[in-house]
Order: sequence, then C-alpha cells, then structure tokens
Amino acid sequence: MGIVIETSIWEPSSSVFIFIFFSSFLLLSLFPFYLSKHAPTTKSSAFSDHPFSSSSPRFQLYFLLLYFLASVLEGLWSVYGEFELVYYGISKEDTVTFMLIGFGAALFVGSLLGLVSDLIGRKKTCLVFFILHLIVGILKMVAPSPSFWVANLCLSLATSIFSFSFETWAVVEHDKVDSKLGHRQDILNETFWLMTFFESASLIGSQVIGNWMVGGNLEKGIGSPSIAATLLAILGITCMSRHYDGTTKIMTFKDYRMSFSVYILGDRRIWLLACAQACLHFSIAVFWILWAPTLVADGREVFLGLIYPCLLGARMLGSTVFPWLINASLRTEDCLTCAFVVQALLLSIIAYDYEEIGVLVTQFSLYHACIGLILPLLARLRTMYVPNELRGGMISLSLAPANAAILFILMQRGYYRTIENSTMIVFAAVGLFMAAGCMYVLKREAFKGDMKEEPISTFKD
Repeated sequence: MGIVIETSIWEPSSSVFIFIFFSSFLLLSLFPFYLSKHAPTTKSSAFSDHPFSSSSPRFQLYFLLLYFLASVLEGLWSVYGEFELVYYGISKEDTVTFMLIGFGAALFVGSLLGLVSDLIGRKKTCLVFFILHLIVGILKMVAPSPSFWVANLCLSLATSIFSFSFETWAVVEHDKVDSKLGHRQDILNETFWLMTFFESASLIGSQVIGNWMVGGNLEKGIGSPSIAATLLAILGITCMSRHYDGTTKIMTFKDYRMSFSVYILGDRRIWLLACAQACLHFSIAVFWILWAPTLVADGREVFLGLIYPCLLGARMLGSTVFPWLINASLRTEDCLTCAFVVQALLLSIIAYDYEEIGVLVTQFSLYHACIGLILPLLARLRTMYVPNELRGGMISLSLAPANAAILFILMQRGYYRTIENSTMIVFAAVGLFMAAGCMYVLKREAFKGDMKEEPISTFKD
C-alpha cells in the first residue's frame, strides 16, 4: 500500500497585498488634509495646485516617466536571470564568477562613472544607461548563445549609472527653475520619494512583463524579455534624444578636481553621509543574494514569485511615509538613525534565530519598508550638504567600499567556503548599526555650523 505525502508550497495571503495597497492609498489620500492643517501655506507640494504650465512640474512628470522606464529595464533582466544561466549551461561556479566580475566592474569602473557624469553632463550619462541596455538586448536576440560575459559587464555598468545619474540629473534640472521660484527643496522632496515609489512599482511591473512574455513555455520564451528590453531601451533613447538640452554649464577637469577636494574630501559631514550610503548599499546587496536561500533553507518550499512583489510593495509603503515625516518637522538625521537601527535589529534576528516562513517574510517586508523611507531621506541630506556639480562623483565613490566588501564576502563564500550565510547577514547588520552611528554624529556636526538647504554651488554664472 503506497503512502502519499502531501507537500504544500508556502505563499503569502492575498490579504497582504490588499493591506499594502490600502495603506499606501490611505497615506497618499489623507496627506493633503494633513498638509492643509499643519504645513505652512507657502510651501508647495505634489498634492497642491501647481500650474502644469510651470516648467518644473512638467519636467518632474517627464523625468518620473523616464525613471519608471529605466527601472523596468533594471528589473526585467533579473526575472529569469538565474534560470537563463542554467538554460544555457552555466554552472554554479561560473555564476559566482559572473557576480564577482559584475561587482568588480562596479568597483573599478562604476566608481569613476559619477565623476565622468559630472564632467560630461548628467543627461548624457542617463542616455548611456539606455544604450547599454540596448546593446545587451540586441546581443541576446541576435546571438543563439549570447556572451554572458559582455552582457554582465554592460548590465553592471548600467546599474552603476542608474544608482546616481537620474538623481543628479533631476536635482540639476530642478535647480534651473525651482531655486528662482523659492520652493526648490519641496519639489525635490516630492521627486525623491516618488522615485522610490515608482522604482518599486516598476520592478513589480517588470516581473509581470517578463512572465507574460515568457508564458508557459520557458524553453521557447526564454529570449522574449530581451525583445521587451530592446524596445524599451529604444523608447528611452528616443525620448531623451528628442528633448535633449545641451546648454548645461560644465566645469573643467581642473576646477572639478579642486572643488571635489575642498567640498567633498574636505568635509567630514559628507564622509559620514557617504559611509551611511555605503553601508545601506552593502546590506541591500547581501539581502538580495541571500533572501531566497534563507527562505528555502532546510528544504522548505516557497512561492518566491509572490513574495518578491510583497517586498517591493512594502518598499512602496515605506516611501509614502516620507512626506509625512518631513512635514512633521522631524530632523532627517533622527529619522535615518531610527530606520537604520530597526533594519539592523531585523537582520540580527534573521541571522541568529530560526524563524517560520511567515515571520521571515514579515521581517523582510519591514526591512524593505525601512529602505523605502531611507532612500529619499538620504537623497534629501545629499541635497543639503553636497554641491550639485559634484553630486554624481560623491554618490559613485561612496558605493566603492560597499562593492569592495561584497567582492570580499562573495569570494570567501563562493570559492573558499570560509563564511556562512548567517555571517554575511551579521556583517550587513553591523554595517547598518554603523550607518545609524554616522547619522547620530552627523546630527551633532550639524549643530556646529549653519546648516543650509539652499542650493550649494561651486561656481557662479
């Protein structure tokens, strides 16, 4: 007599997605009422009446649409990334090598791209982002057995550009009008949290597009996402080239080098801000490397395809909290300190305590909700402390220590097997505690001088 053992695959309840959607909608819908009662009437907001004929709101809409498009491209390649490698016969050892090459390219080349962006123009660098994705899309469509080495390098450089170029471009363009109208910081605050919100939504959308194009036949449809990526990249290039404005004033290399030494390398506050950014980037990278192995540990079966949008939905929800905190007159450093501590505690629990899948997913979601809040808060601090003309170089260089740390732990784990997954998570938790300390010290540094939120410029027209 045979015995049938029933197995069940864990998946989040549909009520989770309803809760995230309802909470985000509630926070966004109630914010105008809160703003009308508590915020000064002179402040502008994305929820107030901006004349659409104003150049700043028009650019904001144009920018967010392009950023949404770029975010879909970033997420589209990861939908079937690991399956695609297996499909073409790439071994696990080669997969680790691909990851090392990718983070190595981000460390040794991507760290310098921010400096190049400040010198040649931010919008040109954004255009390069779409061109790199177009190259990868064409390569995978044309070649029957595509060169993953070339594709990996292009995508790594594109991700490096994505981390700084769109933000720096938005800040510089907003300054052309908003500083004259007197509501620069308000418009930028709106743009920062909307970027996080749109990025999370577009990553979910990229999963939907990828699954729809592949369909039920993985072998025949594995190359379909490449077609979508190519079309989206062409659309992005067309939109950016059509509205290209080459009149932005750019510094010479000599002036840039001198200004960078004085305003970036010589400012302790920016060092603290860069350290916090590096620690966050490191923890996010560790999370996305280990989240799936952590959930399926001990042979547990999990529906990862439904947990992924749950995490990104939590990040969307966290971003909607940002305007409430800013208009509540809370210090940015205090909010960041609390958020970093919460993240560090969550990772510490995950590293040392065996949890049920539901508890783990809840902790993962809280971690991502903190990310949704932290990203616009860090962007706000960069606007307060970092000169616009040096912003790209500062962001890209601040990510170099994180990429170096990721290279180190990947080599130790992938090749030498000297550390465990839990140890990697502990490293990420320690980094977040360090980031919280940096924000605490930054707050004390702010009291020593006059902290200004007006645009910082290293040269005058």
